[in-house]
Amino acid sequence: MMAIRHAANQPLPVLINREGGSAAAAGDKIKAEVETAFRDAGLSAEVILLDAADIRPAVERTDAPVVVVGGGDGTLGTAASILIEGRRTALGLLPLGTHNHFARQLGIPADLLGAVRVLAEGKRQRVDVGAVNGHVFLNNASIGFYPSLVRSREHEQHRRGLPKWVANMPAAWAALRRLRHHRLRVEIDGAERWVRTPLLFVGNNLYSLDGGHIGQREALDRGELSLFSVKSRTRLGALWFGLRLLAGRADLEYDFGVAETCRTLTVHAHSPQIHVALDGEVYCLESPLRFEIRPGTLEVIAAAKA
Repeated sequence: MMAIRHAANQPLPVLINREGGSAAAAGDKIKAEVETAFRDAGLSAEVILLDAADIRPAVERTDAPVVVVGGGDGTLGTAASILIEGRRTALGLLPLGTHNHFARQLGIPADLLGAVRVLAEGKRQRVDVGAVNGHVFLNNASIGFYPSLVRSREHEQHRRGLPKWVANMPAAWAALRRLRHHRLRVEIDGAERWVRTPLLFVGNNLYSLDGGHIGQREALDRGELSLFSVKSRTRLGALWFGLRLLAGRADLEYDFGVAETCRTLTVHAHSPQIHVALDGEVYCLESPLRFEIRPGTLEVIAAAKA
């Protein structure tokens, strides 16, 4: 079944975050490129380039059956937070960010024309979203090393004008040098335990640790969070763990203090506020952090075989 049916005089609203990823690299010419891709796929589009801060109000004003959003995971998460609030609007994706994890999970190609063809030929699918203290995430949330890396990377980007992928290298080294071990009180579906960890990771559904499948999920609609608490290590040990994880050689028992799935999770930190990365964007949130899974609350356009 075709994902999108609309009259020729009713173009699809296409909202693009001009500030991030490949859209920023392309500049204003991204508008013409997107319009051409839609025409080639037999679709009509009203393409609007927006600053990141304007994505939310633009989605709020949309009453079309489908709104297409171009950007990375953070931009898509902003749109999703509006569309799960009882709206009948489905989210179409143009993967114009740096990593595009959520789009890949839905089988959406990285190339522009391929992504637009999914909009024309794909399927509507309901997926889960995660939430913490009211903030939505599509992929994952984390405490500790990764938020520190993101903050260091943003500092390097602003200070030196580096692209994100280049800034990742000095940022990772800076985050490793100031590696902290957080002592957290964690309630998992009502059961309480203490963990000491440099990285607490919460995923929207279950993430794979198998070689060749790191960062992938078998499903987005099983109504569960995945929780991984990395065991405390020295800096060298943490680096060795990261290399083994990337190689698919992590060991659940040796490397993780907690590795399980749940529906709700509460994290109590020593500080009244704590930095949390949600889909690559860092927020300072009040403790305790109350995580939950919201099953089937977001409708997306996914590849037919996703």
